[in-house]
Amino acid sequence: MALDLHTVTSGQRAGMVDRLTADGVLADALLRNALLHVRREVLLPHAYVRVSGPGTEPIDWRLLDGSHPDDRQEWLELIHSDESILLQRDGEPLDALPRGPVTGGHMTSMSTYTPATVEALQAMELGPGQRYLELGPGPGLSLALAAAVTGPGLATGVERDGHMTAFAQLNLDRLSLGAVVVEGDALEGHKARAPYDRIHSGIGVTSVPEPWVEQLAAGGRLLTTLVTRTPSWPGQLLVSRTPAGTVQAVLRGRPRGYRPMLGYRWLSALDHRARIKANPGRPRPTRLTPPPDDAFGFWLAAAYLAPGLVRDFQAETMTLVAPEDDSWAVAGPDNGTVRVHGPRDVWGELEDVHARWKHAGQPEQYRVDLRDSSGGQHVTSSAGPKALAWALPPLAVVPRQVP
Repeated sequence: MALDLHTVTSGQRAGMVDRLTADGVLADALLRNALLHVRREVLLPHAYVRVSGPGTEPIDWRLLDGSHPDDRQEWLELIHSDESILLQRDGEPLDALPRGPVTGGHMTSMSTYTPATVEALQAMELGPGQRYLELGPGPGLSLALAAAVTGPGLATGVERDGHMTAFAQLNLDRLSLGAVVVEGDALEGHKARAPYDRIHSGIGVTSVPEPWVEQLAAGGRLLTTLVTRTPSWPGQLLVSRTPAGTVQAVLRGRPRGYRPMLGYRWLSALDHRARIKANPGRPRPTRLTPPPDDAFGFWLAAAYLAPGLVRDFQAETMTLVAPEDDSWAVAGPDNGTVRVHGPRDVWGELEDVHARWKHAGQPEQYRVDLRDSSGGQHVTSSAGPKALAWALPPLAVVPRQVP
């Protein structure tokens, strides 16, 4: 006798939770319970799978329809995996998507990579009775998990896209969690239900919007990704407001972060890959051994102090590209040499930042002043002349797209 969908999905959720726990990602008991009981198949009823390879235009996709028996097994495995679930192309309506192959378009909404969602919600230290604001909730998965922890009527999401707002609210209502999604500009927060004990941004920003800080309650926590033009080295910013009202902010490098708002363009090494393979550049000696991938404090500093660089993680050895300057650096063939090309000395800049980072004590986290004397936002590793410091760029405001 075939098992019903509810029994199958319960088992899938349990397996997902066991995997996240075994991997050391999931530790919070309240969030564990939410992951076990929030029916993600309701929030993610379909999923796009990319068929064509990277760099191919137009892109070939295949839409999995969870209600179709031929798609169901692949869909169930995908939505309970650690993958980001792709849901919407080019702001399209979501009420009648055609199953099967489709060509063209770019993803405008997706669920977050599951371990990243868990890590973020745990960093928020969610608890019952907290007022929660989700900025850019997409299909509402993390919003639903937060609502399951905080309780009904306390979780609010602000979504830019009208089609996704309606889609997420319809599905959230089916779960009876009391979560609300409103259409609006996430950069403005949602003043109507402020202040909030917890604010979580599912979109990356270049600096922190002032309304977010204004809407944070005393004792509250705000978590967001700070993005630069490179996707390689994101920063995670945790803002807290003390019971006395003082705002404190700490920035850390992370292996991954949230995507920036629609319209903000990351740099890419993809267009240079074939040229670099054909001509890695002239060799020169170096004393800098390629820094390890998990030196997050260094790579975060490099994203700001050597701007305009992007790493090609598919390359055999560490390869850094300044695409707008037609320059690159390729580590190797041994630890004493590096190959460089172009007018910009990419590796020389990296050597300089690394020396400054070591001189500053190899910081892994940085303090952020969200309103310095100039009215900007400023980052520093510590007090004193050895500190690493930089200003955050102004908030990247993206014009709203009209369907």
